Amino acid sequence: MHISSLARAMSAALLITSASAAMADAPGDPAAVKEDDLGKWVDAKGDPTYKIEPDGKLDWFAYSGFRRYHSECHVCHGPDGEGSSYAPALKNSVKTMSYAEFVGTVVGGRRNVTSSQENVMPAFGDNKNVMCYLDDIYVYLRARSTDAVARGRPAGHVDKLPAATAAEKECLGLEK
Repeated sequence: MHISSLARAMSAALLITSASAAMADAPGDPAAVKEDDLGKWVDAKGDPTYKIEPDGKLDWFAYSGFRRYHSECHVCHGPDGEGSSYAPALKNSVKTMSYAEFVGTVVGGRRNVTSSQENVMPAFGDNKNVMCYLDDIYVYLRARSTDAVARGRPAGHVDKLPAATAAEKECLGLEK
């Protein structure tokens, strides 16, 4: 049985929000080293990452991340993770933010107050349209952070595996 993205995200958020949690290292080399049975790739540290095939096709989850980012994050953080006048460029944020920090910020939100302005990112921990695709959004932003994926819709992607479809339906509560 697969652990859903929502359950993994919530577990990661609990780890980083606990009082004893230390700040994790920023992401390292995004090179994909291992694929799981859903078709997701991880780097040498075990963090979610992207994979671009020799023919230029993007892995399914990074492509899905492009779609989900533009559905849920684009309105504040701008197209392609480039930022806006009131929200940072997430393609730059993931260069220094660990995966656990990313998850914690998305799940719990963030409030940043300076002398000139107040920036508030809402918590998305209860939003299945974000939480079920959190890894996807992260790997898309990681690919954008290295310019491995250009601005705009990726040209192509590998097929989605049936196991990934089943895990998605489970996370969304569409299958029991």
